[in-house]
Amino acid sequence: MPGPAAGEGKVPFRNAKEEIRVDFGVQGSEGGGGGREKPGARGQRQDIVWRNVFLMSLLHLGAVYSLVLIPKAQPLTLLWAYFCFLLTALGVTAGAHRLWSHRSYKAKLPLRIFLAAANSMAFQNDIFEWSRDHRVHHKYSETDADPHNARRGFFFSHIGWLFVRKHRDVIEKGRKLDVTDLLADPVVRFQRKYYKISVVLMCFMVPTLVPWCIWGESLWNSYFLASILRYTISLNVTWLVNSVAHMYGNRPYDKNISPRQNPLVTLGAIGEGFHNYHHTFPFDYSASEFGLNFNPTTWFIDFMCWLGLATDRKRATKPMIEARKARTGEGSA
Repeated sequence: MPGPAAGEGKVPFRNAKEEIRVDFGVQGSEGGGGGREKPGARGQRQDIVWRNVFLMSLLHLGAVYSLVLIPKAQPLTLLWAYFCFLLTALGVTAGAHRLWSHRSYKAKLPLRIFLAAANSMAFQNDIFEWSRDHRVHHKYSETDADPHNARRGFFFSHIGWLFVRKHRDVIEKGRKLDVTDLLADPVVRFQRKYYKISVVLMCFMVPTLVPWCIWGESLWNSYFLASILRYTISLNVTWLVNSVAHMYGNRPYDKNISPRQNPLVTLGAIGEGFHNYHHTFPFDYSASEFGLNFNPTTWFIDFMCWLGLATDRKRATKPMIEARKARTGEGSA
C-alpha cells in the first residue's frame, strides 16, 4: 500500500473503491473500514463481500480448533499468548484510540514506535485508517456515516459491518475530516507505508516463533494459540465495544446517546467499556470518570508518564462531569 502523500497537502484517502483489508485487515474497537458501497446504492441493500465472509469464517474455525490444543501446550505458551493479547489490546486502546484518534495525551517517539508495533500486532487496519474512521464514528454516531451503526442491530455492529461494502456516507463524511495531525506523524506514515510487512511480522511471525525458538513449543501449537486464537479473541473483545457497549448498560452521563456503561466490556477490553462516559467526554485520556479503577489502559498511560514517555494527559473536571450528569444523565429532568 502506498504511503500518504503528506507533502502534497492532500489526504491519502482512498476513493469509493476502498474496501476493508480482511486479508485479514479488519477494524476493531470502534473503528471503520467496511467495504465500498456502489454508487447509487444508498437506501438499498449493501453488497456482501464474500471474501471477507469466507476469511472471517475460516479464522473463527481455526480459533475453535485452537481450543483443542490448549491442554497440549506448555504453560509458558499460554502465558505468552495472553501477553501478546495485552500488547494487541494496548496497540488499539492506548495507541490508535486514545492517542491518535482523540489526542487525549502526548507520546514521545519511543512510545509511539512501540504502540505502532503493537497496533500492527492487532491487525485492525493501519493507524491512519483506524483513527480516521473512528473520528467519523464519533462525529456521526448511529447514522449511515457510522461504520458500525448500532441501530442496524447487534450482528451488524459486532461483525456484520465487515461483511458488506462500506456505506457511501462513511466515505463521504470521512473525506471532510481534518486528519493533518495524523499525516504529520512520521510513525503513522511509516506504519501505513509498510503495514502489510509489519502485520506479517508482528501479528503472526513473532507470536509464533518466540515459543518455538525459546522454550521448544511446537510450531503448530505456537501458531494456533499465540497467533490465531489470540487474534480472534482480541478482535471479538474489541468488537464488543461496537455492539454490546452501544446496546446494554446504563447511561449516567448522557441518556440521549446510544453508548452505555458496560462492566463486562470494560474487563475484556482493558478499560474501554465506560462508553457512555467516553462518548460524552471523548477528550479524556482515561475514557472513564473512575481513573485507574478497572482500567489497565489508564494504568499503562500513567506508567508511561512516570517514565517520561507520555505527557499532557487531558481530563474532564469533576464539576464538568457532575454538571453534565445533572443536565443529561439518566435521572435528569
